Amino acid sequence: MGRYEGRVAVVTGAGRGIGFGIAARLAEEGASVAVVDVDEAAAAEAAGRLPVGEGAKAVGIGADVSEAEAVGAAIGRAVEELGGLHVLVNNAGITRDNLLHKMTEDDWDLVMGVHLRGAFLMARAAQRHFVAQRYGRILTLSSTAALGSRGQVNYSTAKMGVQGFTRTLAKELGPFGVNVNAIAPGFITTEMTDGAARRLRQDIEEFRRARAEVTPVRRVGSPEDVAAAAAFLCSDEASYITGQTLYVDGGARL
Repeated sequence: MGRYEGRVAVVTGAGRGIGFGIAARLAEEGASVAVVDVDEAAAAEAAGRLPVGEGAKAVGIGADVSEAEAVGAAIGRAVEELGGLHVLVNNAGITRDNLLHKMTEDDWDLVMGVHLRGAFLMARAAQRHFVAQRYGRILTLSSTAALGSRGQVNYSTAKMGVQGFTRTLAKELGPFGVNVNAIAPGFITTEMTDGAARRLRQDIEEFRRARAEVTPVRRVGSPEDVAAAAAFLCSDEASYITGQTLYVDGGARL
């Protein structure tokens, strides 16, 4: 029996990368999973690749998490098609990197809209179900960039905001059986980090090797590394853990 047998999870930004890795891990452990992505075709394709077990389901849902109406519809559809809601993973995110004097208001607003407004709207919609059943898990993705990252003042601010968001919701929702935590990944090999290498006109493998050399464990991370931590924090084994941010970074902050 998997840890998530009979559970339903919603994972945002799960069409690829870390989000897909988390969705796949939860499905492997027995969960029914709603893959939510702004690209509905990508969400449906990703849902079709999830290793769902017997009696479980997967569904792909297109939604812009920064839009309240879309969020309400996504949560409603997940509950209706999958039979409930027990876990919410706020993973959706974008980058609009630039130095402060070059950053536009749109660059700032778009990043805040997806990371913070999106997490807020998804959590608000999900908690209605969680509080009623007196059980739920909310996990939101922060980043080591929360500690400061040149050229990412918008992203860094949003990711540190996630940590305050997590601690506050843990206080508010704890009495109702809802645990709220965050994961702050370090360098993870995804299409997003590969894109960063291309923007810097660096070879992707060289880019990864350079990051590995300054990481104590001497390697970069994978979506599976983050997914393993997520599967623990959203499980009943972590029922006495809430309001925490777990850094999954190979010791890069040391």
